[in-house]
Amino acid sequence: MRYLPLTADDRAGMLDVIGAASIDDLFVDVPKAAQRAGLVDLPLLAGEMEVERELSALAAANRTAGSGPFFCGAGAYRHHVPASVDHIIQRSEFLTSYTPYQPEIAQGTLQCLFEFQTQVAALTGLDVANASMYDGSTATAEAVMMAHRVTRRKKAVLSGGLHPHYRETTQTLAHVAGVDLTCLAAAVDAEAAVIDAIDADTACVVVQTPNVFGTATDVTAIAQAAHAAGALLIVVTTEAISYGLLKSPGEMGADIAVAEGQSIGNALNFGGPYVGLFAAREKLVRQMPGRLCGETVDADGRRGFVLTLSTREQHIRRDKATSNICTNSGLCALAFTIHMSLLGETGLRRLAAINHQRARELKTALAAVPGVEILTPRFFNEFAIRLPKNAHAVVGELARRNIIAGVPFARLDPKAGLDDVLLVCATETTLPQDIAAFAQQLSEVLA
Repeated sequence: MRYLPLTADDRAGMLDVIGAASIDDLFVDVPKAAQRAGLVDLPLLAGEMEVERELSALAAANRTAGSGPFFCGAGAYRHHVPASVDHIIQRSEFLTSYTPYQPEIAQGTLQCLFEFQTQVAALTGLDVANASMYDGSTATAEAVMMAHRVTRRKKAVLSGGLHPHYRETTQTLAHVAGVDLTCLAAAVDAEAAVIDAIDADTACVVVQTPNVFGTATDVTAIAQAAHAAGALLIVVTTEAISYGLLKSPGEMGADIAVAEGQSIGNALNFGGPYVGLFAAREKLVRQMPGRLCGETVDADGRRGFVLTLSTREQHIRRDKATSNICTNSGLCALAFTIHMSLLGETGLRRLAAINHQRARELKTALAAVPGVEILTPRFFNEFAIRLPKNAHAVVGELARRNIIAGVPFARLDPKAGLDDVLLVCATETTLPQDIAAFAQQLSEVLA
């Protein structure tokens, strides 16, 4: 075949050299649950026009978030992104070298990353931030690995309020690194259970606020308990807009803060690409993953930017690298930085206040629906409700009525036994008529 030139003998020879009996031996580390038996259910061959027609038909079946009432959150949030963001990221100043290894020709990229780091450090209340990660979940996993290196301990306590996808991503990396995870049961308010799980073997404690159920928690007491045991506190945030209203992780005693930055400057984009935020206290800077940009002066005394720390496996001995993250989300980070620059502190605080107000209005409307129980005691723009019916079935029925009602918790964590719990979210894009329609239609579905 033109694009597969190797013969069966060629393959057998390569397997023999590396000591593998078959191709299957190359995938022994992939869990059976992640392996597919047989081919994907797709046509084996089709012409370009046929493929385009088929894909267009599939795309037409999608319902965009802006085409009706939309209440999904759970780690990916619909916010208004000004048209100016998309315009500015295309300016020529930012179209320099994608990989900024040669600072003399990459000043546009380097300055963007430096400004991004400055904003993230200010938002998280910590000393230093890196030049982005893939997303919030990989940033969380990297933070646990970092705490393992710093404390030389193997136990990590993961709160029951941590997003299940973040927990699973951390489990994937921890398994390889030999870190033992204590994953607490899903809980709307998990503070007490987290403190009870801390002991002298704990390397770090991972808490999320607002957590996956929307609960906003002052984690100062958890920070104190962790530090008393010699452990680090990692604070996770999936909704970056909440930084405009709630205490920053640094104020609450966090040693490391990680977050999903999608809410600022980046649309939902069918789930990605997104941008991970990572910040820490200065004393931990040399164990941070990824890369850091710094400010300097050139031979003529002019201000410039360089890669100050870049402890990635391409740059130094692999066994000494702090991370295998091999790139950063440069374009998404740029969009984040531009949107933050347009908002400023006043704009971010106002935007956060509007989000909270919309969520309060949504809570009031849903609490009046017979059979609905509000589970989240205190929240930012997202909360959990308990329904008298299966949440997945209710969401399906509401979708047929053109209302995307939220995310069933069982979709995130099927084993938690919370099939009747629904996560709902309201942002500045949620209109009063959207809330009214949701409450009315939900009342009819439950009746």
